[in-house]
Amino acid sequence: MSQSAAKIYLHIVFSTKHRAPFLADQELRQETHAYLAGACRKIGAPSLIVGGVEDHVHISCYMSRTITVASFMAEIKRESSKWLKTKDINLSQFQWQAGYGVFSISPSHVDDLRRYIENQEKHHRRESFQEEYRRLLEKYDIDYDEKYVWD
Repeated sequence: MSQSAAKIYLHIVFSTKHRAPFLADQELRQETHAYLAGACRKIGAPSLIVGGVEDHVHISCYMSRTITVASFMAEIKRESSKWLKTKDINLSQFQWQAGYGVFSISPSHVDDLRRYIENQEKHHRRESFQEEYRRLLEKYDIDYDEKYVWD
């Protein structure tokens, strides 16, 4: 083939360091989600939706054909962290957790994922981030050791 083609849908999840509620302010949270959407677009991995709550984010996007997952994650976390630190003196110590979860999803599940991300606040009234993340790891059959999952 002379042309390369790919359309890989991803569900990305990552938290603030120690799940600190740095994004408790609704306006800051919305700005952060918009910034992350722009960072995804800049890297060539346009987001379908970015959402989350005070201590973590979810991103649904297409994966770029020209970058590895590790490079993509390092870039969006680095750039958004630098940006967040400029927003307020109280954010000068802001950090994302070291790790992340990236899961491939079927095109037929994109609408369900969008609704799931849109409803994060409601969802987290009944399930903690840790419970949610463990559930995702188990759903995608990812072996993990609890002592290495949280920082």
